[in-house]
Amino acid sequence: MARVTVEDCIDKVDNRFELVLLASHRARQISQGGQITIPRDNDKNPVVALREIADETLSPGDLKEDLIHSLQKHVEVDEPEPDPGRFIPAGEAAEDAPVEDDQPESVSFGSMSEEELLAGIEGLVPPEKSDDY
Repeated sequence: MARVTVEDCIDKVDNRFELVLLASHRARQISQGGQITIPRDNDKNPVVALREIADETLSPGDLKEDLIHSLQKHVEVDEPEPDPGRFIPAGEAAEDAPVEDDQPESVSFGSMSEEELLAGIEGLVPPEKSDDY
């Protein structure tokens, strides 16, 4: 019964472990109401799944992609990046730039001189050593 079906499937899926994963995934789909592509012949869902793979009514590649998709917790969606807009160098005024009075002042990075950075680093106090670490 199933032994003959497994031997028929090895031609389509080389790895027996992968075959078990694909067939079990397909059997779960069938038990959840998925349409079968071959006559049932009073077979149980795992045997029907193996027969579908052996008869190539379902592509092992498609089953593998569906299995991977069903196991993913987080699916990345390609979204377009926001338009960064026009860069206005510091000190230049843009004549057509909108003026927004209710917005807080924007923080500018990279405006600290080297001397200011060194003075800030010298003012740092090293953490106290403790016996816990």
